[in-house]
Amino acid sequence: MTTHETSLDPKTPAVEGDSPNGGVGVLGVSALGHGVRGESTSSRGVVGLSDSFHGVYGQSQSNVGVAGESQTSDGVWGVTHDPGRAGVYGLNQAGGRGVAGFSNTFQGVYGHSDSNAGVVGESGSFDGIWGVANVNHKSGVYGLNESGGTGVTGISNTFRGVYGHSGSNVGVVGESAGFDGIWGIANVRERAGVVGKNNAGGLAAYFDGDVIITRELNLANADFAEDFDIAGSDVVEPGTVLVLGDTGGLRASASAYDKRVVGVVSGAGQYKPGIVLDKTASAANRQPVALIGKVCCKADAAFGAIAIGDLLTTSPTAGHAMKADDPAQAFGSVIGKALGPLAEGQALIPILIALQ
Repeated sequence: MTTHETSLDPKTPAVEGDSPNGGVGVLGVSALGHGVRGESTSSRGVVGLSDSFHGVYGQSQSNVGVAGESQTSDGVWGVTHDPGRAGVYGLNQAGGRGVAGFSNTFQGVYGHSDSNAGVVGESGSFDGIWGVANVNHKSGVYGLNESGGTGVTGISNTFRGVYGHSGSNVGVVGESAGFDGIWGIANVRERAGVVGKNNAGGLAAYFDGDVIITRELNLANADFAEDFDIAGSDVVEPGTVLVLGDTGGLRASASAYDKRVVGVVSGAGQYKPGIVLDKTASAANRQPVALIGKVCCKADAAFGAIAIGDLLTTSPTAGHAMKADDPAQAFGSVIGKALGPLAEGQALIPILIALQ
């Protein structure tokens, strides 16, 4: 049966269905085409109104529940006048996406607000917003501020504000054409503005250029050392007293009051080098030698018991220091001053390097 109705009154519908007992007001069924179709050349094609439930409801067992399509404007437009509700709301009860946006040539999803966030993502147990890019040289998440503000801001009350990770390249890169590339600020006295850590034991920080420090430079370790070539290929133990060799490389001391003394190999006991100069990649056998500060040194008390404050010099025992009790010979061969005693035998003792 085919029925065609016409209404010339703009306030009177051509077709009206009324179900006062809660049934269907209008039912359209088609085996192949549209169940219900509304068309207008200048206004809305279909209008659905409800005082307490869905204005328009669409359901499908195997395809889209509601589809909107336009050649020149928005495909679907959702408007709400309640500040606590959404213009468009998507719910997936099977665990999939609540809302999905796709575009072949432009933004998949676009959000705009005149006075608040353009797009907000929130999750109770996962990432609030997740951005993925499958093209090289493009960003998973990109933030742009054309009014002079921050491009991207990350805030956390209990953990990292922003976290960057890469499997094969830089975790975080900061670059600026007219200001600092990376700027770290801490508002707690006991914390650092910038922290660098290397879990593999390598460099925690690397600077290619000058460094300016406006306040104190606090070093946790003890001595001021410099890398020197060691004569031969054997690694000399930390704490060993070194002297200049005949060919320029350093070797372990082997005679008393040797004026060619240079210092002590850094890194023994509880003291580690705080600064190491001339640390360069080299095929030569190089080790840091403490020139200033506290270091643990091999000492031998066979030539006299060592007391705190005694001056030390080279001893006949290879690589060991002894008490310098001959002022005439001590000048020019003193290594430093004992900070700990050694009554007998050989042992590592803390000393203050003071070459003279």
